[in-house]
Amino acid sequence: MTVHIETVGRGAPLILLHGWAMHSGLWTPLLSPLANRFQLHLVDLPGHGHSGAVEPHTLDEITGAVARALDTVRSPLTLLGWSLGGAVALAWARAAPSRIARLILTGTTPCFVQRPDWPHAMASTTLHQFGDELRVSYRLTLQRFVSLQVQGSDQGRAVLAQLRAHLFARGEPSPDALAAALNVLASVDLRDQVGAIDLPVRLIAGDRDMLTPLAAAKWLAQALPRGSLRIIRGAAHAPFLSHPDAFVAAMLEAEDHGGR
Repeated sequence: MTVHIETVGRGAPLILLHGWAMHSGLWTPLLSPLANRFQLHLVDLPGHGHSGAVEPHTLDEITGAVARALDTVRSPLTLLGWSLGGAVALAWARAAPSRIARLILTGTTPCFVQRPDWPHAMASTTLHQFGDELRVSYRLTLQRFVSLQVQGSDQGRAVLAQLRAHLFARGEPSPDALAAALNVLASVDLRDQVGAIDLPVRLIAGDRDMLTPLAAAKWLAQALPRGSLRIIRGAAHAPFLSHPDAFVAAMLEAEDHGGR
């Protein structure tokens, strides 16, 4: 199994980890403002884009495959994770803290679905419905999923156009791989692990995020020993697309202040 990685820029290594059903081409708007400061490693997560799938398709296997693919990149690494990529970043930091300098997380939650003691998430029935619909018409299901990502954003129409343009830009993803990754989202619960991640973590959240609500980011910022939160008003689940200037400013502010 091969993990597809594209590398651009110069400077300290910054690893970019995208969300479910997407690929690393989604980060294109950030290349220009960041490539003069960082060496960017744009990763297609296993089962997405040009990367093969892992077996079994679990968060630990995904994280391990990505870590091994970047083994020759000099430490320490900064990880930028969005949504599923944020969960991978948290799992990687927990497994190999000496390899990681800091995390930048957006649209990230320790637990993607509601549980009796966790209301800050989407209903489990919503996620399971996506799984059922994937088997019937996965193209339409993915189109509906990206629509949810921009719901509420004050730049929703423009961001939706960007997401749809990227969705199949690297071919049609495997429905089986997407279903397996969706199961990862449904099962992941990192709440009892994040307290042990003693690294600088900058959370960047949209106040209109319908998939990973702002309350989840606030909880995570409090639970992480060195967490800090910046809220982008008017943004939904993809603030790096809807508000790229504010997003990069929040990133660089954290970098210039040691991650906080």
